Amino acid sequence: MALSQSTQFGLATALFGVLSFVLAVVAELKKPPYGTPITGRDDVVVCQFPPDPTVALGALSALAAACSAGLGALGVFFPYGGRRVPRNALFGYAPLYVFFQVAVGVTVAGVGMTVWPTVGEAVHLVRNVHRDPAYACPTAKTGVLGGAAFLNLDAMLFWIICLMLAGNVREDYFDDGDGDGGDADCGAGIEEE
Repeated sequence: MALSQSTQFGLATALFGVLSFVLAVVAELKKPPYGTPITGRDDVVVCQFPPDPTVALGALSALAAACSAGLGALGVFFPYGGRRVPRNALFGYAPLYVFFQVAVGVTVAGVGMTVWPTVGEAVHLVRNVHRDPAYACPTAKTGVLGGAAFLNLDAMLFWIICLMLAGNVREDYFDDGDGDGGDADCGAGIEEE
């Protein structure tokens, strides 16, 4: 049994959203709390960090969250079976409009919170020489990637809700079977009394 196009979009959106969540959680768990300061010449401190996959996992998590959102948005506007629903008909349905806006906002927040500690960790790894002899060699803020993981998971759920609501709008729009936008024959037969 073949899956419908809307089910395929939903599954792909869910797959990338869960992947983003897992990658961000693993990145948070593998991130070292601090590096080892090594004093060099001229009161220079060189930070030595243990090898960890935080930067790579954080970048992949942000990419997976963006793919999840892209597939979710594409699924809302996709012309299923060659039949396209106009944007004003989609967004004329208030629940879809609200959930779409929330999904975009949560996606931006989740991807931003994933990128922020990932870039911070990369900067700490690259700029590891400091002139302050009391420098403690910190890493990126702890807990931000974990919070971003849950935001990315929430964004995926909002996109799936948008796909379900778009399916409802599509059914209502094409409910007369002609594909002409529904409600074409709404008043037929009322005047015959």
